[in-house]
Amino acid sequence: MELLLISLAGCTAYDVASILERMREDLRELEIKVEGYRRKDPLKIYTEIKLTYIVHGNVSENNVKKAIKLSKEKYCSISTMLINDEMHLETSYEISS
Repeated sequence: MELLLISLAGCTAYDVASILERMREDLRELEIKVEGYRRKDPLKIYTEIKLTYIVHGNVSENNVKKAIKLSKEKYCSISTMLINDEMHLETSYEISS
């Protein structure tokens, strides 16, 4: 199950970095912290996943928000597949110049 979280982080990292690059932002490094919370019953599916993007560089906060949103809702097929009535995907970010 942890590989699913790693796949999600990799998918969205690629999207966000690509989108910021196309926006001509000065992205120097991107880290993603991921936390997953699962049900306790035998099925043990994820009910909540939290992604924290740590963006290093001289980047616009609005463009970071937009890139994360586009990845979550449009480009990252893993997040699109995971989000449903039983699973919540929460995102946050930090910008470090």
